[in-house]
Amino acid sequence: MSDDTGAAPIAHPDAAGVLSIDAMGGDHGPDAIVAGLALAVKTNPAMRFIVHGDEAVLSAAIARRPGLADHCTVRHAPDVVAMTDKPSQVMRTGKNTSMWSAVDAVHSGEATVCVSCGNTGALMGVSMVRLRKLPGINRPAIAILWPSRNPSGFNVMLDVGADIRADPDDLIQYALMGMSYARNGLGIDRPRVGLLNVGTEENKGRSELREAHDRIEMLAADNGFEFVGFVEGGDIPGDRVDVIVTDGFTGNVALKTGEGTALFVRDMLGEAFRATPLSKMAALLAMSSLKRLSKRIDPRRVNGGVFLGLNGTVVKSHGSADETGVAAAVGLAWNLSKSGFSDRLRARVAAATATLGDTE
Repeated sequence: MSDDTGAAPIAHPDAAGVLSIDAMGGDHGPDAIVAGLALAVKTNPAMRFIVHGDEAVLSAAIARRPGLADHCTVRHAPDVVAMTDKPSQVMRTGKNTSMWSAVDAVHSGEATVCVSCGNTGALMGVSMVRLRKLPGINRPAIAILWPSRNPSGFNVMLDVGADIRADPDDLIQYALMGMSYARNGLGIDRPRVGLLNVGTEENKGRSELREAHDRIEMLAADNGFEFVGFVEGGDIPGDRVDVIVTDGFTGNVALKTGEGTALFVRDMLGEAFRATPLSKMAALLAMSSLKRLSKRIDPRRVNGGVFLGLNGTVVKSHGSADETGVAAAVGLAWNLSKSGFSDRLRARVAAATATLGDTE
């Protein structure tokens, strides 16, 4: 049994490489999630899962995927968090849900990372109750990978929806956590961090942005990152920066706009190439290039937001994720698990909190 102290999870000796999966959340039900696990295992056969939800339903779904049962332990949880449930309601009555059970496995140290396609607000609430915030963190953040022109292929952006507010202290903490994510998730030794604003001039933007700008700049050298100053929306998919820091309201609007634009471009290209016999012939000639483009802008490929600032790692998959999207989120969780991300982030935040105390 796990306790309620909020202390850092104590990993079991056999927890390495074990992911905790909320299999009942999401729009497409447990079949899509189990299919995603099967797809992920093909890429990383060492993966092991604790799969939470209705035992009869999950056991049957897993049995339909040859060999997947060898990678799964099913943990029965009779209730499900609906997308319409309020976080406060889940806090009061959700202890028998698959979501609560999945997060609890990370808290107890049985698994290293939790993955869920469920209700974002409820997942953040359960994660904060069971895992608790890291010492020195005011507000956790959700970080995502954004396709970019950088050599890694991605930029990190946070916050994208954990909290619509962010004061200077929050933005500084986001910068430090995002830097740690870029270093451990993308392998960037000295990440470049930028603060999202309406212009790059230092006198632009709200007062809290200008204050955060000056304080992040002071912390950069001692914390192993480069601060590039203010960045604009056009820099989000660019190669000027590795980490984009913003508040949850702005970040979420940018994320949803980017995803919608990617789908729009893909659909418009499809319509254009189907319009006439000549365009259909051109599509055949350009098929390999079109497939590469479609893969590059496919939101499913970068599915998975990471909750940062907690005593444990939680990956939030899109509720509408199909098996490809689920596999991407599970793959991200696996990479973070193997890098020891939770311990590294905890150490980074502790060191940075001490530094912040010296600068205030």
